[in-house]
Amino acid sequence: MRDIVIGMAGSGGDGIVSAGESLIAAAASLGFHAMMTKSFGPQIRGGESSCRVRLSTRELHSSGGALGVAIALNWEDFLKFGSELRCDDATVVIYEAKTGVLPEHIPLGNIKPREIMAVPLAELTKQSAGTEKAKNSLVLGLLSGWLGLSQDTLRKGIQRRYGKKGEEIVNGNLRAFEAGRQYADAHPSQTPLRLDAPAAATTKILTDGNDITAAAAIFAGCQFFGGYPITPSSEVMQFLGKEIWKYGGAVLQAEDEIAGIGTAVGASFGGKKAMTATSGPGMSLKTEILGLATIAELPLVVVNVQRGGPSTGLPTKPEQSDLYQACFSAHGDVLRPVLAPTSVADSFHCTVDAFNIAERYQTPVIILSDQEIAQRKETCDPIDTSKLVVEDRKRPTPEQLEKYTRFAASPDGISPISHPGMKGGAYLAAGIEHTESGAPSASGAVHARMNDKRFNKLLPLESWSGAVTVAGDAGADLALIAWGSIGGVALEVLDLAQAEGLRLKVLVPRLLYPVPKEVYRSFLRNVNSGLVVEQSHQGQLYKILRMELDLPKGLVSYCRSGANPIQPSEVLAKLKALSADARRSLS
Repeated sequence: MRDIVIGMAGSGGDGIVSAGESLIAAAASLGFHAMMTKSFGPQIRGGESSCRVRLSTRELHSSGGALGVAIALNWEDFLKFGSELRCDDATVVIYEAKTGVLPEHIPLGNIKPREIMAVPLAELTKQSAGTEKAKNSLVLGLLSGWLGLSQDTLRKGIQRRYGKKGEEIVNGNLRAFEAGRQYADAHPSQTPLRLDAPAAATTKILTDGNDITAAAAIFAGCQFFGGYPITPSSEVMQFLGKEIWKYGGAVLQAEDEIAGIGTAVGASFGGKKAMTATSGPGMSLKTEILGLATIAELPLVVVNVQRGGPSTGLPTKPEQSDLYQACFSAHGDVLRPVLAPTSVADSFHCTVDAFNIAERYQTPVIILSDQEIAQRKETCDPIDTSKLVVEDRKRPTPEQLEKYTRFAASPDGISPISHPGMKGGAYLAAGIEHTESGAPSASGAVHARMNDKRFNKLLPLESWSGAVTVAGDAGADLALIAWGSIGGVALEVLDLAQAEGLRLKVLVPRLLYPVPKEVYRSFLRNVNSGLVVEQSHQGQLYKILRMELDLPKGLVSYCRSGANPIQPSEVLAKLKALSADARRSLS
């Protein structure tokens, strides 16, 4: 096998996520391409948890489809994850024998798994480690035996993970691992699963979207973060809290979401690159001060790690339903750039782009990540930062400071921005409409002129060549458009389509708004049919594209609410049906 997806679920305290992290770390060190997503119940403490680990000898774009191996420490928790841990007839099912469920009665409906193994997980763990808390290490031993994964690498991973907890705990987990391995040797699989070894182990980064976003912010020159913790974005603040001070920056955990963005806007006014991070409910609270940053033309980067909504909604599940909020949640006429990363690695580039756009155009920029990308671990190639450009805001010259006019008209709509302490650079930055000098004004003519300035300066984004990724057959009349984490699904669909000889082209936008119209028009020129795929109930990007562009009649929306993963195989099936319909209508 060259590719496998392993899914595990259990109760809080079973160490499910720890087992997944140990497995992906070992796989990465062996040279596999690897991706791990994790999911939790909405409880503050306890509750169910799960993870999916995909291992492959080739580059990965998504967390995959149905499970190759499913591990249920108890069926109640496993079944709570529904389609997130989807099984099919090719799945090998491993479950806790003490549940008392007979193999022929496992609760998977009409699915007939490839093989079913009832294993006395708790009993083996208790016998070997003296405690059931080492079940996760026993599971790693089983996987090592049945999949042929390196025992030494997994043992070293266990030693690193539990090293700080003392020798007794380390040795207990190692004994549990060995018990699992021996059980696998004594009970060989009837349908053996063996992963091919990677051609060669290469240096890779193993990280998640939140951490790499924070690292990219530091690289881009961010010197201030003001925010408030909220799932699933809190790790951005946690990473910066540990690291940004090494580069002369500061983090302020404010008393609420409003104060968090307020401090970031203040830091930007003070001349520093600034950032805040939140999720949908926090974005609702930040909206008013986002308007202040817009009218005062202050650079600012806002990360929204989307989760299921509305209100508290699905706080631990991914969704792409905050796009309308990002683009249109504003009082007055507001245009602000909205970017979306498509993978963990792309989160770095997307964050650097966001800071550059914020500084270049003196505007707030929103990064729409989502729970899957933000919290999934992924192997990435090292990033060659020497190829990246970091921009800074346009500062006034000494001549301009002699009679400084903060919002002066210019051909590109961008006026130099000073900061407190710059001699001659004092100006009023208020939320009220203002003249070119910053003086308050209620004149309709002034308001129209300033609206023109704020909108026209962003016009170059509509033709930004870096706004999208285009792949596939340029001459194809069948198209697929997807964004965020579903962008990775789209790229995997392209691989499947090409393997079947289906002519397809794919567009994955990094810039969602303002819509890069020229790029879309070029892409859609010869398209007759296709899909815009999103994980939201409304299909929000599709409707925005219909507002801005004359879409082909055969390009339709394919969307679904959060926590219901969209599989590459189902998208491919839908595209094949569309292609067949198009051929029939032409004939």
